[in-house]
Amino acid sequence: MAYTIFFSLFFFLILVGVPIAYSLGLSSAFLIVFHLKLPLVLVSQQMFAAVDSFSFLAIPFFMLAGAFMSYGGVTRRLINFAHSIVGSLKGGLAQVVAVSGMFFGAISGSSAATTAAIGSIMIDEMEKKGYDKEFTAGVVAAGGMVGIIIPPSITLVVYGVIAGVSIGDLFLGGFGPGILMGTSMCVLSYFICRKRGWGGEGTFSVKNVIKSFFDSFWALLTPVIILGGIYGGIFTPTEAAAVASIYGLIIGFFVYKELKLKDLPKIISKAVYSTTVIMFIIATAKVFGWILTNAEIPQKIGAFVATIAPNEYIFLIYINIILLVIGTMVNPSAAVVILTPILLPVALQFGINPVFFGVLMIVNLAIGNVTPPVGLDLFVVSAVTKISIDRIAKAMFPYLIVLIIDLIIVTYIPGVIMLIPTLLR
Repeated sequence: MAYTIFFSLFFFLILVGVPIAYSLGLSSAFLIVFHLKLPLVLVSQQMFAAVDSFSFLAIPFFMLAGAFMSYGGVTRRLINFAHSIVGSLKGGLAQVVAVSGMFFGAISGSSAATTAAIGSIMIDEMEKKGYDKEFTAGVVAAGGMVGIIIPPSITLVVYGVIAGVSIGDLFLGGFGPGILMGTSMCVLSYFICRKRGWGGEGTFSVKNVIKSFFDSFWALLTPVIILGGIYGGIFTPTEAAAVASIYGLIIGFFVYKELKLKDLPKIISKAVYSTTVIMFIIATAKVFGWILTNAEIPQKIGAFVATIAPNEYIFLIYINIILLVIGTMVNPSAAVVILTPILLPVALQFGINPVFFGVLMIVNLAIGNVTPPVGLDLFVVSAVTKISIDRIAKAMFPYLIVLIIDLIIVTYIPGVIMLIPTLLR
């Protein structure tokens, strides 16, 4: 009965709009104090233990790196490079959004940051060229969601720490699904825009591609430095994040020369705020997870799934359904902290590779970021465009269908995730 009240309280708080971190913390504290009869200090102890990890230092550094590059003129250059590649095709600007999402996702590590950065430039540009306002908002929301799949991904860092899995392997595993999703969104944009009469911008020019490539070269070098440094044994993923932030600072100040000293307080405070939000979610999710473990819920779920899933293929269907539903309501980082200790042991029983499973989890949760009722990217776009969530969700519904098809491909063709990590292992 107590656990029924516990879960009911948690979902009630989410439904009435209480932030996920507070919903996790309050419901957990309620059960600990009133049912388990344990001191309230246990909550703070569990929260501290959750974030007391050297690897989590990667989160603020990747936040800083993305912010430095966004303010330092990187976003515009990446968009120009994407425009030189696909801008001349039917619905060129819509395709630029998807390609830019892949490029900027390789820098920011956050879908919300990717959505906001691309949206700040592309929304006005697309509306000026006659694109439907709702369609524009939907495209930007869909394009930004690859930000937590393409490495470096903050959510993959969280999974790697919780699961004890190589963050470098997870980063490499994110490339395949991210590129697949970005490419499929380009294809869909082409057909939608051709039907609606939205053409391309200018003509394709190899000279222009080369010029814009060199203009954005230092920005595109970021993931090469990060992954090359990790796999070259030069630094750990956490140190790679620190290097990325310093690198972003250098190219913003001394290469592109668009980053100003007056911008630093704003950039640092923004990174601090974003990091605090994520770490607070991780901390309260750990308390929530401790309660689940204390009640032996992971073991019960594992035993139940084992009885209804005769093989790994059926198991993965159930996992996708569960994660898609949870992803619509719960922040990806919180979902990873809560669900990894529950689902990963069961996945291992079926012989599923933990790197594959981790990337698959993040792909599901990324799709949740653009799915009502609590799709984070939808709220980001809504704040920029002043368009209601339901109208944005309706406009991006075709993209949601394509993304789910991509999810099925990723699920049952493991090579999409595992090919690069396997080749470089």
